[in-house]
Amino acid sequence: MNCDDSLQDTEFDLRARAELALAFEPGDPPAHLLRHTPWHARRGLRGMLAAVLVAGSAAGAVFAMRPPELVRSAIEHEYYERTLRGSFLPATEMARHLDLPPQQALPGYIQLMRPCDIGRERAYHLTTFFEKGGIVTVLSFEQFQQIPDGEGWWANTYWKVVRSHEGRPLILIAQKKQALSVASRALGQPETAPAS
Repeated sequence: MNCDDSLQDTEFDLRARAELALAFEPGDPPAHLLRHTPWHARRGLRGMLAAVLVAGSAAGAVFAMRPPELVRSAIEHEYYERTLRGSFLPATEMARHLDLPPQQALPGYIQLMRPCDIGRERAYHLTTFFEKGGIVTVLSFEQFQQIPDGEGWWANTYWKVVRSHEGRPLILIAQKKQALSVASRALGQPETAPAS
């Protein structure tokens, strides 16, 4: 069998084509013969919906990890004062704002002590160095703030909210996560043993 023979129309094909030509007017085929694709099954729409879903999930994940507003303001404040050094208030006053006993020495090697404003709130800024952790900035507020306990990573900085010995929230900010755990043990409420 020659290849050209296989491409030629058979008698059946010719007859079917003639019958169809008589059955329908020349021009566009009838609408009922065309395949109807529902709006929700179109490939472009499906791709767009998938992209919107992925973008929404990513945005939701970012907002879920976002710290409270006061913590974000504290991180920004710490960034601009990271290189400052000095003592601008007595150690006993700083200890009082951290709810430490006045006779207790401030933990670590003090780098900076000063009053400052974060947003509209008066805060007390302590930057100290812990031998087994690193540099930590501790922020305590003059007025009691409603800051939920938590920790995380935001703007290339680790942060943690702990409670002082008297229950005041303290914001800890550090470049190393290990520094936060060392500082929280030194400044926060002691861990309670589980009841047996």
